[in-house]
Amino acid sequence: MNDISNTINWALILGGSSGLGLATAKKLARHGFHIIIVHRDARVDLQRIESDFEEITSSGVQLKSFNIDVANPEKRISVLEEIATTIASDKIKVLVHSIAKGSLKPMQSDSGNTLEHQDFTITLNAMALSLYDWVKAIHNDGLFADDTRIISFTSEGNAKAWPGYAAVSAAKVTLEALTRNIALEFASSGIKANCIQAGATETPAFSMIPNSNKLKESALKRNPNRRLTTPEDVANVVYLLTTNEAKWITGTVIKVDGGESLM
Repeated sequence: MNDISNTINWALILGGSSGLGLATAKKLARHGFHIIIVHRDARVDLQRIESDFEEITSSGVQLKSFNIDVANPEKRISVLEEIATTIASDKIKVLVHSIAKGSLKPMQSDSGNTLEHQDFTITLNAMALSLYDWVKAIHNDGLFADDTRIISFTSEGNAKAWPGYAAVSAAKVTLEALTRNIALEFASSGIKANCIQAGATETPAFSMIPNSNKLKESALKRNPNRRLTTPEDVANVVYLLTTNEAKWITGTVIKVDGGESLM
C-alpha cells in the first residue's frame, strides 16, 4: 500500500491514458493507490490504452476508467456519481490534472488559419478551468480525503513565447494561478495543491507543438544532463508530493527538468 496511511486511497487522474498522466497512474499504482482515469480518446487508440490499463491492474490495484470530455459539466456530474459508488467509504487522496486539449494555431499566418476567441475559450476550459471545476465538485461531494494532494502540469511556455503556443501558454498561466488559489482557499479542508513544470518531454502532446523538433534540440543543448525529461521523471515527483513528508509543500511550481531551465 502507499506510504501515507493504512487506509485504501484512490488517485483520480484527469488525462491518464498517455504521457505524464499515464506514467503517473502506473507509478501510483505500484505504490498501492487504486486508480481512476478520466480520458478522451478515439476508438482506434483503445486497444493500446487497454494494454496500458492492464499493466496498471497487474500491480494488484483496482482501476476504473471513463472515456469522456473532462470539460463537459453533465459528464462530470454523472462520472462523480459513479465514482462515489465505486469507492464507497474510501476517499480520493490524489487528484492529477494532465489535460492536453488545446489549440496550437498561430496568432498570425498568411494561410489565415489563426487563433480565434473560441480557440482560447476551448483551451482555457480544458487545460485550466477544468481543474477548478473538478476540485470544487469533488469537494462539494465530500469525496476528498482529509489530506488531499492536487498536482497539475505546466510548462516553460508559461513564461516563454513559442509560435503557435499562445492559447496553451495562456492556459498554463491560468492553471498556475488557480493552483495557488486552490492551495490558499481549500487549505482548511486539508488540500495541498502544486504545479509541476516538466522539462521538454517526448509525449503525444509535445509532438503536436509546432516546431517541436527545434524545441527538443534546444532542450538537449541547454540541459546539463544532456537528455530530455521522461514521463517517469515527472511521475516520480508526483509520487513524492503524495507522501507524508511532502505535506508542507503547497501553492508552488516545482521544476522537474534536470536543470534544463537554468540556461
